[in-house]
Amino acid sequence: MNNADLIIIGAGPGGYRAAEYAAKQGLKVVIFEGSEVGGTCLNVGCIPTKTYVHSATFDEARERMAVVVPQLRAGVEGILSNPNITLVREKASFVDSNTVKASPSGEVWRGVNIIIATGSDSKAIPVPGIDCPGVVDSTGLLNLDTLPKRLCIIGAGVIGMEFANVFHRFGSEVTVVEFLKECLPALDSDIAKRLRKQMEKEGIAFKMGAGVKSLTSGEGGINVCFEQKGKEDSVEADIVLMATGRKPRTGGLNLEAAGITLARNGSIPVDENFQIPSPNSTLYAIGDVNGRQMLAHAAEMQAIRVVNHIIGKKDGIRFDIMPAAIFTSPEAACVGLTEDQLKEQGVAYVCKKSFWRANGKALAMGEAEGLLKLFVSPDGLILGCHAYGAHSADIVQEVSVLMCKNTTVEELADMVHIHPTLSEILFVAAEA
Repeated sequence: MNNADLIIIGAGPGGYRAAEYAAKQGLKVVIFEGSEVGGTCLNVGCIPTKTYVHSATFDEARERMAVVVPQLRAGVEGILSNPNITLVREKASFVDSNTVKASPSGEVWRGVNIIIATGSDSKAIPVPGIDCPGVVDSTGLLNLDTLPKRLCIIGAGVIGMEFANVFHRFGSEVTVVEFLKECLPALDSDIAKRLRKQMEKEGIAFKMGAGVKSLTSGEGGINVCFEQKGKEDSVEADIVLMATGRKPRTGGLNLEAAGITLARNGSIPVDENFQIPSPNSTLYAIGDVNGRQMLAHAAEMQAIRVVNHIIGKKDGIRFDIMPAAIFTSPEAACVGLTEDQLKEQGVAYVCKKSFWRANGKALAMGEAEGLLKLFVSPDGLILGCHAYGAHSADIVQEVSVLMCKNTTVEELADMVHIHPTLSEILFVAAEA
């Protein structure tokens, strides 16, 4: 039997970051990956999607993806070549709470601690016709050889909105069908509505408050039937993207052998240190598989927290402050509570606004569309920031740093910002 200080199952953003950080702390690490290292984000998620976002044509995007993904994957493999890390290119399943078995080799490893970092899979809604040819998830869409003339996207979350924007720019006729009344539920509803309206002006059709009833394949393509405001309607498409969220990937792990019981939503329950609650537990779950915050950067920081917990080191990571971005055009980003959430929770706040059209750099760039909303408590503490507009992710990242350090809006207004820059949009909001 092989032994390690730390066993990691999954070499995505959380897994390989945990391995890298643990190895630097002197731990002997073994990491299992039955597919390509880098996980969903690098291979079929964040990175490929961003190559599409920053490419002018469909063919150029495919060519860039074929270069960028292997290059970054090689970088991850370089990280995992550390002498303290053993990469096992096989799947792993539990034998007991401290032991895993590799498949297909049957090799057995025993670890003092074990991190589950297996990520997530695409989630589809249960409607008739879901298995029709031409109905794909985000991975299938990225693997298309030809640009679809008509694309229907079911779901107006981050994945749906990014692909709607990209494929419309490439030349596809895009229709988005969304069950909720507004897109991007994690984003401030005012910001989300403005972004959707801007995308509608550019030619993307949205069917909001529409529940999909069935999918039917025929000579004219795929018929997507949905109900909207009590009436049935439909749209024809050559390709249908199912962008209705993701679910934790736990299949094949034999979690029962380790005494792990899943939550009702299929995630692995964890505490504030991402430890799986059980007597004398040395088991952890990070990233999408714990269902907390399905973001690559969240998984990376959870990895650091877990390793710190294992070695007895305190950290100041603020998991309650988690910035996120949507790379549409213009892009959107957020950190902290939305205005609707502040109202629902009865939190006293002031909303300060600033517009891209009033910023010199934005006008010089030809990027006049955008709005920033900064939420501030009565005593000046920054509660959140939601924005859409060019480089809004960079601006929101600055707010995230300030929130982590409990900076007040008055202190922000005393900080010099370079002119001319888009960051002055935040500065103007602080002064408002």
